[in-house]
Amino acid sequence: MVNGVFSWLLAPWIVAFITVPDLLGILSKSDFGTVSWTYFFGVLWGVGGLTFGLTMRYLGIGLGMSIALGLTAVFGTLVPPIYDGSIDSIMNQFSGQVVIFGVVVSLIGIGICALAGARKDAELSESQKVEGVKEFNLKKGIIVALFAGVMSSCFAFGIQAGKPLAEAASLTGTQALWVNGPVFIMILFGGATTNLTWCLVLNIKNGTYRDYINKDQPLLRNYLFSTLAGAIWYCQYMFYGMGTTQMDKHDFASWSIHMAFIIIFSTLWGFVTREWNGVGKKTLSIVVAGLFILILSTVIIGYGNSL
Repeated sequence: MVNGVFSWLLAPWIVAFITVPDLLGILSKSDFGTVSWTYFFGVLWGVGGLTFGLTMRYLGIGLGMSIALGLTAVFGTLVPPIYDGSIDSIMNQFSGQVVIFGVVVSLIGIGICALAGARKDAELSESQKVEGVKEFNLKKGIIVALFAGVMSSCFAFGIQAGKPLAEAASLTGTQALWVNGPVFIMILFGGATTNLTWCLVLNIKNGTYRDYINKDQPLLRNYLFSTLAGAIWYCQYMFYGMGTTQMDKHDFASWSIHMAFIIIFSTLWGFVTREWNGVGKKTLSIVVAGLFILILSTVIIGYGNSL
């Protein structure tokens, strides 16, 4: 909750106030439908975030990230241009075809990483699985990952719904890199609604609300690191939002790049936490190939966008 208050509520407002002229005017004068839909997709994304945590709990970082974010990449990248009808014009241009090809390559890479994760599950003994992931449960994890992946893609839908807010920010003289500031305020407010409500429920249910002022704990250090984590977490979307402004009509593909790099680094982190210890050379070769293809996909998308 301490992390969330900073990353979902304070950081978006602080950054937007600094970078967006007449921020309050933009939000107050915007169409109610635009604001409410952007917020609503944020709420759904928040539900995805809650179940995403369970995915890590049951599958671990490597396998969990590949499956959940694979679905998030598919829905978050392809559904928005299909929904708004722009997919036809994108497909009729060579640059758009290259970008779509890059997205497909990205999905292939994600699938290969997921295959490596499935092979890891088959190769490791129960004791080895538990060593890397204490509550490993493939059946539970797959079910939760499917739900989390679909719901987490709603962040991309929220960005699509909030485009009028970004356009309004542009009209006030906001630099192109920062026009998504008002959009993120509404999406993350929706995510905060879901997550903070559930945190409060757990605080009351488990009696842990006292921990916020429990002097037997290193409170200053805990608050400091939670706040720092929230600031770093927000930076991913701040930079992501800046990146989308530079991709023009192909900005939908930025979601695929974002997901690809999360999977790349989370898989590498899985090696650090020894989740892959004990697997065969063939499985390791497969996961390395998946990571290489993911990196290649971002190059292809970037090239298509440059055309």
